[in-house]
Amino acid sequence: MANNTVTTVWKENMLFESDNPSGEILFMDAPDQGIENKGLRPKAMMLSSLAGCSGLDVVSLLKKMRVEVDDFKMIVQGDLTDEHPKYYHKVHVEYHFYGSNLQQDKINKAVTLSVDRYCGVMEMFRQFAEVTTEVCFHE
Repeated sequence: MANNTVTTVWKENMLFESDNPSGEILFMDAPDQGIENKGLRPKAMMLSSLAGCSGLDVVSLLKKMRVEVDDFKMIVQGDLTDEHPKYYHKVHVEYHFYGSNLQQDKINKAVTLSVDRYCGVMEMFRQFAEVTTEVCFHE
């Protein structure tokens, strides 16, 4: 069983520094409370983690399928509950693929495999949110 550990340290005001098992460091803060904008928002990072996890799957699968795209991006929108503790109760993930002669069937298969089988962050989100996805092709 894999185990990940991160250490998060309070730096000043509302600023925290957190490491990653890869050795990289990031900063988190809450500038909406009158503090400088020095870091990422923790809840928004959850959406980035979802996109990153699924995106890594999709790129890996497309490479195995020998599918080329000119560009690929994801837009993730999360709707928070109104009451505390506020959490994402609805999340929508858009997968945007750019290129000419896109192999839509293979791209759709790669996205479906990520969403339904491989992306652990997607599965975690499904435990507390309604997750929807959409694939968009731009040729």
